[in-house]
Amino acid sequence: MDSEKKTEVKGKSWRREREERGRRLQARTLQAEKNDQKCAVPCSNNVAPGASGDSKRENDVVSGGDNFADKVSKRADSLPPEEPSEEMAPSAVEDNSAAVEESEKAILDAYVTEIQERLNFKSELRSKNLTASGNRPEEAFFSRLDSNLRKNTAFVKKLKTISEAQRDSLLKDMAGLNLTKYISEVAAAIVEAKLKMSDIQTAVIVCSSLHQRYAEFSTHLLENWLKALPLKKDDKATNLSKIRVDLRLFAELIACGVFTQKEGLPVLRNLLTFLTSSDREEHNNLNILISFCKHCGEDFAGLVPRRIRILAQKYIRDVPISDLLTPDKQKSLQSILREYYRSLCRHLLRDHQNLRGIEAHNRRVLQTKGELSGEQKEKCEAAHLAFQKLLAGTQQFADALDEDVPDLPLEEIATMETDAATLDIHNRFKGGELDGSSSLWEDEESRSFYENLPDLKAFIPGILFKDSAQATTSTVTSVEESADLSLEEDLQKLEMECALEIEEEKENARLDNGCKIEEKDLTETLLQEIEAPDEEPTPGTGPGTANKLLLDGFLNSLLHCVSREMVDQAAEQFCMSLNTKPNRNKLIKALFLVPRTRLDLLPFYARFVATLAPCMPDVATDLVSMLKQDFKFHLKKKDQINIESKVKTMRFIGELVKFNIFPKSDALYCLKNLLLDFSHHYIEMACNLLETCGRFLFRSPESHQRTKVYLEQMMRKKAVQALDSRYITMIENAFYYCNPPEAPMSVRAVRPPLHEYIRKLLYKDLTKSNTEKILRQMRKLDWDNPEVCAYATKCLVAIWNVKYYNIRCMANLLAGLVAYHETVGPQVVDGVLEDIRLGMEVNHPKYNQRRVSVVHYLGELYNYRMVESSVIFKVLYSFITFGVNLSGSPSALDPPDSLFRIRLVCILLETCGQYFNTGSSKKKLDCFLVFFQQYYWQKKSSDIYGEENPFPITVDYLVKDTLLPLRPKMKLCESAEEATTAVEDLMSELKPKLSEYLSPPVADGDDGDSNKAKELENLSPIQEVEEEPDEENHSGECSDQDGDVEGDGDTDVYSGSQSQPLEDEVGSSTDDEAGNLEEDPGNSQQDVTLVSQRPRRAPCPEDDDFMAAFDKMLSESILHRSQDSVKPQADIVIPMSLKGTGQQKKTYSNLLEKKGEEDKNTMNFILMTRKGNKPQFKSLEVPVSSELAQNLKDREEAERAEKEQVKMLTLNINERQEEEDYQEMLAAQQRPVVLNLNRDRRHKYQHPKGAPDADLIFGNKKR
Repeated sequence: MDSEKKTEVKGKSWRREREERGRRLQARTLQAEKNDQKCAVPCSNNVAPGASGDSKRENDVVSGGDNFADKVSKRADSLPPEEPSEEMAPSAVEDNSAAVEESEKAILDAYVTEIQERLNFKSELRSKNLTASGNRPEEAFFSRLDSNLRKNTAFVKKLKTISEAQRDSLLKDMAGLNLTKYISEVAAAIVEAKLKMSDIQTAVIVCSSLHQRYAEFSTHLLENWLKALPLKKDDKATNLSKIRVDLRLFAELIACGVFTQKEGLPVLRNLLTFLTSSDREEHNNLNILISFCKHCGEDFAGLVPRRIRILAQKYIRDVPISDLLTPDKQKSLQSILREYYRSLCRHLLRDHQNLRGIEAHNRRVLQTKGELSGEQKEKCEAAHLAFQKLLAGTQQFADALDEDVPDLPLEEIATMETDAATLDIHNRFKGGELDGSSSLWEDEESRSFYENLPDLKAFIPGILFKDSAQATTSTVTSVEESADLSLEEDLQKLEMECALEIEEEKENARLDNGCKIEEKDLTETLLQEIEAPDEEPTPGTGPGTANKLLLDGFLNSLLHCVSREMVDQAAEQFCMSLNTKPNRNKLIKALFLVPRTRLDLLPFYARFVATLAPCMPDVATDLVSMLKQDFKFHLKKKDQINIESKVKTMRFIGELVKFNIFPKSDALYCLKNLLLDFSHHYIEMACNLLETCGRFLFRSPESHQRTKVYLEQMMRKKAVQALDSRYITMIENAFYYCNPPEAPMSVRAVRPPLHEYIRKLLYKDLTKSNTEKILRQMRKLDWDNPEVCAYATKCLVAIWNVKYYNIRCMANLLAGLVAYHETVGPQVVDGVLEDIRLGMEVNHPKYNQRRVSVVHYLGELYNYRMVESSVIFKVLYSFITFGVNLSGSPSALDPPDSLFRIRLVCILLETCGQYFNTGSSKKKLDCFLVFFQQYYWQKKSSDIYGEENPFPITVDYLVKDTLLPLRPKMKLCESAEEATTAVEDLMSELKPKLSEYLSPPVADGDDGDSNKAKELENLSPIQEVEEEPDEENHSGECSDQDGDVEGDGDTDVYSGSQSQPLEDEVGSSTDDEAGNLEEDPGNSQQDVTLVSQRPRRAPCPEDDDFMAAFDKMLSESILHRSQDSVKPQADIVIPMSLKGTGQQKKTYSNLLEKKGEEDKNTMNFILMTRKGNKPQFKSLEVPVSSELAQNLKDREEAERAEKEQVKMLTLNINERQEEEDYQEMLAAQQRPVVLNLNRDRRHKYQHPKGAPDADLIFGNKKR
C-alpha cells in the first residue's frame, strides 16, 4: 500500500507540474511550432491585419476564405509576436533572440522530463504487474476482508463512474473489500465505464491494483474488452468518443503490464487496423488516432513529435526512448498509421480543391450580383468548417508522425491568381493595391497614420492587460487543454459556436427584413445612463472615488487629443493605469458618445481603438456592435431629423474600416441598405461613408468589385431620380473621390537651359532685396537674339507666375531694363493690356487670379512711369463699360452675378490711385468715381440679389475701403437712383464747358443744287482734336501734349499733327477752320523724319484670285438682272396736261378744306378715261367714308410718319457728332503735359487723321 500511495502521489506531481509548465510556456511553444512546421494554409495572403472577430464568418463567405488562415492558426495569431520588429534596437533584438532560445530549451527540457517521468512510471508499474503472479496474497488474506454484498455492489457501481477525484476512495474501498466473487462484474464495470481522458491514469492504477491482488482479473478484463471493442469488418463504431478513450486505456494497460504483449498486442493491432481500413474516405477516426499517437505513440510506434526532434537536434539533447516493444514491432504499427496518413493527405487535397471551386463560384457571383444568397453562404461556411477541422487534424497527425503536411497544388494557386487578375482587369489600381498596401492611401502620411500603430505589448507588462485579453487567451487555453483532455469535445463546442453564430445571423437578418425592433435611440439610452446618479456609497477618500476621478479626467482629455502623438500617449496611459472592466465599459460609451459636431476627433478615436485592440479586443468589439446598432436604429427610424448624429455614425464607421476594426463586408452592407431607399438623409449618410472610406474599399482587392457595383448603382439612381442640386453635388463628389476619372498625366515641359535660367531669375529668385542683382543678370542676356528677346519678354508679361508681393519688384526690374533695351517696355505693356482685354472677353473664373495679378502689374507699371495716366483711365473705363448693358438686360461678357470687375477696379485704384490727387488726374478720377458708383449700384440693385441671396458684404467693404482713402470727403451714393442722378448732373455740368469746342449744328435748307455745290466748294476739311491712343494700341503711346510717344524701334518715327496731309513731308499743321495748309513755326525747329514714298501694294496670287471671283460674280449678277422681267408700276402716271394747268396738288387735307363748305361728306377725285387715243378727265364726288377715300388718307399719313422719322434720325446723328467733337476738344485741352523722366524718347510716327483733301489727292481740275 505504501508503494501504491507513493506512485499515486508521484503521478499527481508530474501531471500538476506538467500543466503548470504548459500554461507558462504556452505562447512560446506555439511560436516554435509555427516556425518548425511547413504547411500551406489556403488564402493566407488575403487576410487583412487586425480583422475583427465579429465578422470572421462573413468575411469568409464574401471574400472567399479571407480569414481562413486566422481560423486555422488562431492559437498562434492571438499570441504576442516573437519576431523582432524593424524599429527595435539591436540590443532589444539580441535580448529577444536570447529569450526565444531560452524558451525553446525550456520546452525541450519540459518534454524530456515529462517523457522520462512517464516512462519511469510505466516501467515501475509494469514490473510490479508482471511479477504480480508471485506476490499475490493467499486466500487467508481475503477471508479477513469485507465480503458484504451491499458494499461490493456499491463498489462495482462506483467503478462505472471512475474519475480522478475518486481515486483515493476507490483504492481505500478496494483495499477493504473481498472482490473474489465479483471480479467479473468489476472487469465489466471498468470496460463499460464512461471515462474521460483525465480519468485514464486513475483507471490504470485501479486496474493494476486489482491485477496485483486478483489473478482472474486480467482474464475477465480482456474478455470484456474483446466484446466491447470493434475488431471485425462488419462492426460499426457508433461512439467514437468512447472508442478514443478505450483505445488509450487498453494501450496503457498493455504498457503497464496488466495485459501481456502476447495477449494485448494482437488486439491492439486489430483495433488500429479496423480504425484505419474502415475510414479511408471520410476520416472520422482521425481524432482517435491523434490521441493514440500523442499519449501512446512513443511506446508502441517509437514516435517523437517533429518539433521536439528538431529542438533535440538543435541543442544536442537525447530524447528518452521506450523499451516496451522492439523496433520491428514498432515499425509494423507505424506502417498502419502512415498508410492512414497518406489517405488523409489525399482527402485534404480533394477537399481543398472543392473549397476552391466553391470560392471561385462565389467570386463570380459577387462580380455579377454583388452579394451571395443565404444558401450559398451556408454552403461556403460548411465547406470552410469541414476543411478547417480536416486541416487542423492533418497538421496534428503530421507532427505526431514526423511527416510533412502536403502543399497545396500549384495549379490551384495559379487559378486563384488568374481569377484575381481577371477581376483586376477593370481595376485601374492594378500594380498599386495588389502590389503594395501604400496605394490604398492618398499619401505617405495617411498610410503611416492608419498602418503604423504602436505595439503596446512590446513595452507594457502583460499583467496590465491580462484581464482584458482573457477573452482572447481563453480560446487558446481551451485549444491547448483539448489536446490533452477531449479533442472531440472541443470540436463539438466549435460546431455549437458556429451554429449559434449562424442562428444569430439569421435572427439579425429576420430583424432586418422588417420584424419589430426596439424603437429607442442608443445614444439617448447611454446619455440617460451616464446622467443617472451612481448607486455608490457617499464619496470619500476611498480608492474607488480616486479611480473614478482619474477616469473622468482621462475621458475629458480625450476631447483634446487632436494629434497622433497625443492619442498614442492616451492609449498607453489607459493601458498602464486605468485598464479595468468597468473603466473599459465607460471608455466604450465615451467613445461612442463623441460630440456630433466634433467630426475631427473621429480619426483619432479610431486610431485609439485600433491601438488598444490587440490588448483589449472587447473595446473594439463592443464599439463596433454599438455603431451597428445605432446604424440600424437610424435606418429603421426613417425620420428627417438628427442629421448630424447620422453623419457622425457613418464617418466613425468609415474611420474604423480604414483601421480594419469595422469589417469591410459590414460597411458595404450598410451602403447597400442606404442605396435601397436613396433619398434625403440616406443620401447624406451614404455620401459621408464613401467620402470617409470609399477610396479604401474601392482600392482593396477583396472589396473592390462590390464597391464598384454599388457606386454604379448609386450613379444610376442619381440619373433617374429628380434630386436637389445639393444632393447631386454630394453624390458626384463621393463618386469621384472613390473612383477618380481617368486623367492624362501632366508632362513637364522640357525647356532649354537658358529658358529655365530666365524663369528661375524672374519667378524664384526675384525679391525686393536683390532686384539690382537680377537686373544685372537680365542685362547679360543676348537681347540681339530674337528668340531670347521674345522669351524674356514673354516671361516679363506672364506676371501671374510671380508671387503677388513680388509684382512690384518685377515692375521695378522692367523700368530699369527699359533704360537699356527700350523695345522691351512697349511690348510688355502691350501684352499686359492685351491680357486685360482678353480676360474681359473670356470672363472665366479660372483666370481670376491671373487677372488680379495682371491688373496689379499695370498699376505698378504706372507707378514706375512705364505707362501714362490716360492708359490707366482707359482700362478703368473699360472695366465699367466693355460689354456692359446699362438698360438692365443681362450681358454675356458681364452677367449680373459677376462682381469681379469691381474687384479689379479696386485693385487698380489701390495700386496707383493715390497718385491721382492733383491737376487734371484728380478731376479725371473724380469723374470716374461717379461713373464707377453707377456701375456698382447697377450690380447691387440687380434682381438676383434679395433677402434669400443678399449682395456680398465683402464687396461692400472692398469698395468703401478703396474709395474712402482716395477721397475721404467724398459722399458715397446710397442708392442706384442717387448714383444715376450724380451721373446726369456730371454730364449736364460738362456739356456747357465742351460746347465751344464743338462745330455748330448744320441748318436744314433746300437752296437748290447751285447753293449745295457752292457750299461744298468752300467746305474745308474737318479739323480733328488729337485723339488719345486707342485701346488696341497697348504699347503705351500718348499724344504730343503728353510728350511721351513710344516707338517700337523697328519703324521710323514721325512727329507732327495727326491731321497732317500725306503729301506734306515737312512739319506743318492746320491753324484755322478753313483748312489752309500753312507752315507751323512750332514744329520748324523739331527734328523731322521724311517719309520717302507711300507704301506700295505688293502683288500676291490671292488678290488675283479675288479679282477673278469678283468679276465672275459681277457678270453673273448683270446677266441675272437682264433676265428679270420689268414689273409694272403700281401707280398711274399723272398726265402732263394736268401738271401744267397750275392746279394745286390734291391731297386729302386740301380737298377737305376746299369742299368743306359745299359738302363735307364727299371728296372730289379726277377720273381719267380713254376714248380711242384721247384721254378724258371727269370730276368724281366720293364719300369720305368710302374705302377709296380711307386708303388715300392712310397712305398719306404713312408717308408723313416716315418722313418725320428720317428727319429725327438725321437730327440725332448731327447732335451726336457735335457732342463727340465737343468731348474730344475738352479732353484735348484738359490733358496735362507729363514728362517722362526715364529717358528721351523718339517720337512715333502719327498717321494723319481727318477728312482727306480731294484737291490734294486728285488735283484741282476745272469742270
